[in-house]
Amino acid sequence: MKNILLFLTPTLIWGSTWFVIKFQVGDVDPLYSVSYRFGIAGVIMLMVSKIWGLKLNFTLKEHRFILLQGLLLFGFNYWMVYTSELYLTSGLVGLVFSLLVFFNILNSRLFLKTPFELKVIIGGFLGLAGTALVFWKDLSQFSLSDGKIFGLILAISSTFTASLGNIISARNQKNGIPVISSNAFGMSYGALAMFTIALISGKELSFVVSFPYIGSLLYLSVLGSIVAFGAYLTLIGNIGASRAAYVNLIGPVIALTLSTIFEDYRWTLLSFAGAALILTGNAVALASKRKQKSFPRNPELLVPVETLEKNLPDHLTK
Repeated sequence: MKNILLFLTPTLIWGSTWFVIKFQVGDVDPLYSVSYRFGIAGVIMLMVSKIWGLKLNFTLKEHRFILLQGLLLFGFNYWMVYTSELYLTSGLVGLVFSLLVFFNILNSRLFLKTPFELKVIIGGFLGLAGTALVFWKDLSQFSLSDGKIFGLILAISSTFTASLGNIISARNQKNGIPVISSNAFGMSYGALAMFTIALISGKELSFVVSFPYIGSLLYLSVLGSIVAFGAYLTLIGNIGASRAAYVNLIGPVIALTLSTIFEDYRWTLLSFAGAALILTGNAVALASKRKQKSFPRNPELLVPVETLEKNLPDHLTK
């Protein structure tokens, strides 16, 4: 039940955050919006960690890996996500991000030596084919000036970057770094890095005082970052990055539904078939083998044959 709750929490929240991100881009540069989001989340989590008495003293080596997690998962990943939504509907970005399932399995094999299976290759090809169908019109009219192609490249790049962040998180948990503490520092590091990059690159510092911007910022900071990431990364520690990626199989369905309702996304036969292929590919890649059930080996659960014979009817003992 605990893992089910950990699964449902990020699925439902992240399914809606793709649309909420739309209120964060446009008037404010994505670098600043990302830094505001994770800056707020990081400070809150550091305070919570202090109040709860969680471990906050880490070695320099541990901080290096927490920094790497922060840059990948709470920095560059979301910078590319926010920017991609300037060119694509939120539902499409969420759909592309579901390829995280394949990337997680691939990177788990490369970095964590997780066994690699044929189903992963099949699922990956189905996912890529589905992505091509969804964006077929734009790909067939490829142009360097086409914003949708640029948005697609950013969405795929952000997905791969997020996958690397997932692997680092799994590595950190395996080495005894608590999820809440690592997220607290990681989000703070990611926010600081994005804010620094924005200043160095000459981006004008801006902030919009409006209900849509502030409301969406708080929603993304508290629910989308603290609650959802806490549940998701804990789930990774419990069942592994590959299986936890199921979250990104259902989230896009919610995102596409919201995009259809609020962003007037128009479905075509090709886009519908592509979305089905992506979700099918993810399901294939994550499909687990059936295991033959075995009797429990706990001595307390084993019953002597003599006891069974005394309590069974005569025709069964014979």
